[in-house]
Amino acid sequence: MGFNFSPASPAGKWLGFVTAVWVQAISGNNYTFSNYSGALKSLMALTQLELNNLSVAKDVGKAFGILAGFASDRLSTPVILLIGSIEGFIGYGVQWLVVSRRIQPLPYWAMCIFLCMGGNSTTWMNTAILVTCIRNFRKNRGPVSGILKGYVGLSTAIFTDLCSALFADDPAKFLLMLAIIPFVVCLAAILFLCEIPPSSTATEESDETKYFGIINVLAVIIALYLLVFDLSGTHGRLISQIFAAILLVLLASPLLIPIYLAARNSVVDVEQNVNEPLLAVEEDKKVEAPSLAAVVERKRRPVLGEEHTITEALRTFDFWILFFSFLCGVGTGLTVMNNLGIWGFFGRILSGSISEYFIKRAGTPRPIWNAASQTLMAVGYILMAMAMPGSLYIGSIIVGICYGVRLAVTVPTASELFGLKYYGLIYNILILNLPLGSFLFSGLLAGFLYDAEATRTTTGSNNCIGAHCYRLVFVVMAIACIIGFALDVLLSIRTKSVYSKIHPSRKSKKPSASNNQ
Repeated sequence: MGFNFSPASPAGKWLGFVTAVWVQAISGNNYTFSNYSGALKSLMALTQLELNNLSVAKDVGKAFGILAGFASDRLSTPVILLIGSIEGFIGYGVQWLVVSRRIQPLPYWAMCIFLCMGGNSTTWMNTAILVTCIRNFRKNRGPVSGILKGYVGLSTAIFTDLCSALFADDPAKFLLMLAIIPFVVCLAAILFLCEIPPSSTATEESDETKYFGIINVLAVIIALYLLVFDLSGTHGRLISQIFAAILLVLLASPLLIPIYLAARNSVVDVEQNVNEPLLAVEEDKKVEAPSLAAVVERKRRPVLGEEHTITEALRTFDFWILFFSFLCGVGTGLTVMNNLGIWGFFGRILSGSISEYFIKRAGTPRPIWNAASQTLMAVGYILMAMAMPGSLYIGSIIVGICYGVRLAVTVPTASELFGLKYYGLIYNILILNLPLGSFLFSGLLAGFLYDAEATRTTTGSNNCIGAHCYRLVFVVMAIACIIGFALDVLLSIRTKSVYSKIHPSRKSKKPSASNNQ
């Protein structure tokens, strides 16, 4: 008997998740502009200001992610992925044509549009992947979020290191990778990833936890492998090619899980065909008219933990607590994430599984981990403000890790409080905090305070040199983190009843000894 990889089978379900991981591993193309921006600047004879505006156009594409949110609640996963992959193929493909000189440089406004398309493409991919996987593995939302968001954090390093190893940092070939690889990987996900019923037994849930643990370990190995390669200096062509080959093997290694399940289930199917009787008994299913109580139940306003429409979610105080606490975390964290993004990976991968463990063990509200991360993030900013030897580096690591925690924990929290029916749109509204936070904290606040400090301490120059230049910026961000901490504590108190209900429902499904035999 052959292996069964149909989407409804256990092997097919995990094969879909592995393709989702691959999509996330290549969805950081929006953060690689610096790898080819110099070529665009030279070919198009751009000023630095014009080049910076091209980068803004790329980021504007991310702000239109709310379109993917609207579509995700109405279109199927394959359609959402297809839209994202085609948009990215066109956006980066045109840039490749320009940089490789196969066509003449386009007008500046046209290039802005194609960069915007490239930036927006990943929002479709991320939305399709995250929404589908959380619905498929709703009893393990924390690990799902941690793994998928973790691979997004690694994707820039994966793209950059593969291009350096294989193509010696050729910007044209790098853009060709950005156009083709996400398109091909998304096509694989289209074939194998779709919404299927979640686990219904304690044994299935226990197996999910085990397999997520394996994928977590593999992700950490990949992160450490990339970190060692990046920190070990320049490498010869042969060493770089060997590195690339091993990296591809590591990225393919999660396939062992669906292969193992397919082999195991094929043996079980053979045994069942031999031993089970051929007689099947169907139970009659009666369709009853909804009772008056059920009709009234549909009309009442949902409470936390139940399905919310987007309008119902936006009307709740708790949604805006989550929104602004998220802004305090990711908005300030973006100031250092560009430099130490790898540390964000460790925050994402660990917090998803840890928060899930404590929900199942004690019903601990997931937002409490956001509160803890905000406290540590404030400490990180204070260390950077002190500017002692090594404190900038240590503070950046702390902030980077906490930034990752916020991303990985907030994603499942929103689904648990407001439901999964309209989750795609709710998620993308929350993600608006990324461009909003970048503008408020990295751009407006940091720029204003830096210029004020430069004016105060120097004469005739807008440049500021020394640790004092950003000290006030870091202090203000620490205060923002303290505000975020207070909001997260408030949300933890308000959602305690929700998680106390989740806890006994999952506790009651723990596999018994007989189930494991």
